[in-house]
Amino acid sequence: QVQLVESGGGLVQAGDSLRLSCAASGRSFSSYYMAWFRQAPGAERELVAAISGDGGSPYYADSIKGRFTISRDNAKNTVALRMNSLKPEDTAVYYCAARRSLRLVITAPLYDNWGQGTQVTVSS
Repeated sequence: QVQLVESGGGLVQAGDSLRLSCAASGRSFSSYYMAWFRQAPGAERELVAAISGDGGSPYYADSIKGRFTISRDNAKNTVALRMNSLKPEDTAVYYCAARRSLRLVITAPLYDNWGQGTQVTVSS
């Protein structure tokens, strides 16, 4: 198990950038697939981006491809999500999630470690 704490959310205008960070505590961080999900009001939680334990093979949802970048630092037990060219439809609570796996998993219920979430609001 890992404990996850997100930071970096806020209120921005369309076109602005934000960087979310997730700090993990626990052992064997590099053995965890790390992901960022988001959930807008009335919507299901959706996978935004994910990254494998060695930092390779990043996955991006089509809706954010080319605008967001996921990265991790295994030495610091952190994962980040750089969000550029933000749009009002990016408004959501963003969650960091972890699953001890070598394979990408895209469904939220299969992740067993979650942060508390951080609000991102993009005004038009």
